[in-house]
Amino acid sequence: MDWTRTERSLGTALPADYKQLVEAYGDGLFDETIWLLVPDSAHDDCNLHKQAAERSDILAGLWEFEDKPAGLQEAGAGVLPWAFEEGTGAFLYWLVRSGQHPDEWTVLYNEGRGPLWEHHDTGCLDFLLAVLTGTAETEYFGYLYEVLKPTEHRFTTADQALGMPGH
Repeated sequence: MDWTRTERSLGTALPADYKQLVEAYGDGLFDETIWLLVPDSAHDDCNLHKQAAERSDILAGLWEFEDKPAGLQEAGAGVLPWAFEEGTGAFLYWLVRSGQHPDEWTVLYNEGRGPLWEHHDTGCLDFLLAVLTGTAETEYFGYLYEVLKPTEHRFTTADQALGMPGH
């Protein structure tokens, strides 16, 4: 992965824990629930660059009619998506604050088909681990642990889940 090119293209550095996730797993799906966005994914839905541009346009239009969440009302604050929830339209974002190092970015969950945002004072890897182990304090992912009760966790690559691009 060419992180220098990716970060230059996005206009920002990225958190170290995210880079570790991408290097270890690539694009794909954790426990049939959370899709990891990856720079240069061959699958548009999993492509960090494409999703960042798309979400930026969608949110800009949304915020013409709705108030931004509290953390985004401060000067220089923004969001950058890093994952999305299977089948719901919900996205996981980093809360990007001016002057803050990417390793200090925290997680925002947006339900996608509604105005609710949930802030988590943790990085993406810790949040993902908390969701997958049922320890996250969240209104949104409780069903994952209660319904699926995974005894072992699975990662499905995007190619396995979506098929090879171009085939």
